[in-house]
Amino acid sequence: MKVLIIFNREPYDNTDVTWNGLRLAGKLLEAGQEVRVFLINDSVDMARDVCKPPEGYNQDLSKMLKELIAQGALVKVCGTCMTRCGIYKNHPYFEGAEKSTMPELADWVTDSDRVITF
Repeated sequence: MKVLIIFNREPYDNTDVTWNGLRLAGKLLEAGQEVRVFLINDSVDMARDVCKPPEGYNQDLSKMLKELIAQGALVKVCGTCMTRCGIYKNHPYFEGAEKSTMPELADWVTDSDRVITF
């Protein structure tokens, strides 16, 4: 089964929403599912090495995303959002986070068995 997870939120927004989405992605990979992750809006910061957990938060979301990539998850980042969104505008993205487009997201949506948003 192909599962697409779309992240929209700033990674560290005083909630565990993004952390829980990444945890779900990991469990889906462990269960043998094909996992695709699309970062849009302020979630694009998660694919930047400069994005670090705030003091007192014990989960490194960028590290978790890198681990998902290493486990076979495909990760795409909205190209427009790369320059317009996030606290760390114009900072580089780490390897495995591929610049993408809205038409590519549309293709992933239509080609996925499940679409989940966080």
